[in-house]
Amino acid sequence: MGILDSLKRFAESTLKKEATKVVNDAVKSVGKGRNHTETFTFAALPTNVAELQALPEASLDTAFKATALTLAALCRYEHNQADSIEMLNFLKGPSDLSTYEKQFIQERLKERMYIPRSFFAGATPQNGYVPTTPYTITVIENPYSFDNENWATLYVKSGGGDNARPVQLRKKPSTGQWFLNDIQCLSEIRVPVEKDPWA
Repeated sequence: MGILDSLKRFAESTLKKEATKVVNDAVKSVGKGRNHTETFTFAALPTNVAELQALPEASLDTAFKATALTLAALCRYEHNQADSIEMLNFLKGPSDLSTYEKQFIQERLKERMYIPRSFFAGATPQNGYVPTTPYTITVIENPYSFDNENWATLYVKSGGGDNARPVQLRKKPSTGQWFLNDIQCLSEIRVPVEKDPWA
């Protein structure tokens, strides 16, 4: 009986270790699949909704593409607010920007039109937030980005801020497309050196 008991305990211990290893490996693989970045490159930023729709990212089949295009559309606000709003309305999908959302964008960008540009590679306070060309933007996912079904919160990093800033998106299940829901990335950043009296 002593030998059988020992064998039984050994078998149970081995099974428990293997089960723990399988669970840990599964958890690790889920984390890897949900914690990455995607980088998008544009030869030129779109200046109107037709140019935006002509880009391959306009398929909006991922939340990453919708986020990248949101920042590209916001860059147009500095030169033509109506064109920028029209592009953002396309990215909003079934519903246009509300009056509140338009006012929010206007208030955030007033005298700070450089904020959208700051999310593109090469844009820093030292160069007045002028991105390098071609225009490159990286969209960041974290382990919680897709916690709620049909919703996503992705992040973009500004050359003038310390933390990545969020953009909220919503999926339309009938088409599989992701649309802009809430622009949360327009908080203040470091002012360009040429505008900084303390620089």
